[in-house]
Amino acid sequence: GGTAELCAALTGVFQRMATSECRFINGTEKVRFVVRQIYNRQPLVMFDSDVGHFVGFTPYGEMNAKRWNSDPGLMEHHRALVDTLCRHNYPIVAPFSVERRVPPSPSQSVPVHSQS
Repeated sequence: GGTAELCAALTGVFQRMATSECRFINGTEKVRFVVRQIYNRQPLVMFDSDVGHFVGFTPYGEMNAKRWNSDPGLMEHHRALVDTLCRHNYPIVAPFSVERRVPPSPSQSVPVHSQS
């Protein structure tokens, strides 16, 4: 196969994305940091500060999780992100997220009907 055939075989749309999130429960009393890597809507690998290490969901993700989990510097960095990223930035994000939550008003509540 020539270059034209190779290029035709490799056309398509592929999506690789990473997400990271900080979850706050009761202010900074309980904080969870989660990073996910996704390829074409399929989870590849995830780090969860509650678990403390990477978990792979595909053979490729498992290979990377094993490699990353064996790197002490990388593990120390990811375990520290719950403090250096999440707790550190809480005072900045709280006014826009936590403090803006409004309890539902009666017009927003869903009526509950009793069964007779």
